[in-house]
Amino acid sequence: MIGLLIVDDHPVVRDGLRGMFAGDERFRVLGEAADGNEALAVARAVQPDVVLMDLRMPGMDGVTAIRALREQGVPARVLVLTTYDTDSDVLPAIKAGATGYLLKDVPREELFRAVSAAYRGESVLSPAVAGRLMGELRSPAREELSQRELEVLGLIAQGCSNRETASRLFISEATVKTHLLHAYAKLGVRDRAAAVAAAYARGLLGGQQ
Repeated sequence: MIGLLIVDDHPVVRDGLRGMFAGDERFRVLGEAADGNEALAVARAVQPDVVLMDLRMPGMDGVTAIRALREQGVPARVLVLTTYDTDSDVLPAIKAGATGYLLKDVPREELFRAVSAAYRGESVLSPAVAGRLMGELRSPAREELSQRELEVLGLIAQGCSNRETASRLFISEATVKTHLLHAYAKLGVRDRAAAVAAAYARGLLGGQQ
C-alpha cells in the first residue's frame, strides 16, 4: 500500500481526503497535519510515500514545507493539492521540489491515479497548471530584480515618494529613479503603480504565501 500524509489547514478537507483514501485498499493514510511545521514533524515520524500538500496555510506555508522536506532528506514524493493555480503559487511549488500539482476539483479516480503516479516518481499536473508551465517555458526568461530594486518597490508600495524612499535608504533621488527604471524594464511595465502590482503578482513583495 502507498502510505499517505495529508497536509491541509481545513479539518473538513482532511476528513474528506482521509475517508476517500480509506475506502481504497491501495492506500493507507499514515498521518495528517494542519500546517507546514506539523507536516515536517509528522513526515519524519511516519515516513510516508506521498505527501498531499496544500499551499496556503497559516504558519509555515506549503512551498516552504516542500523545500524543507527536501533539505531534511525526507524521501516522500510531494503532490500539491490546492485551490490556487496562479503563477505565484505554481512555479515556486514546482521549483521547491513538488512531484505534481493538482487542483481540489480533481475527480476521485484521477486523484488516485495521480497519487500512484507520484509514488512512482512521475510528474502529474492538472491541465491548467501544465498550461501555465508551458507558457512560462515559452516566454523570455525573466530577469530577477536586485535586492535594492525590491527595497525601493517595497517602499513605493507603502506610499513613499521618491524623496522619502531616498531618505530611508540613504541614497539620492536620482538613484531611486534609476532603480525604478530598471525595475520597470524587468517587470515589463511603464509606471510605479503597474510595477508594484506586477511585483505583488509575482510574489516579490510581502503578503505572499
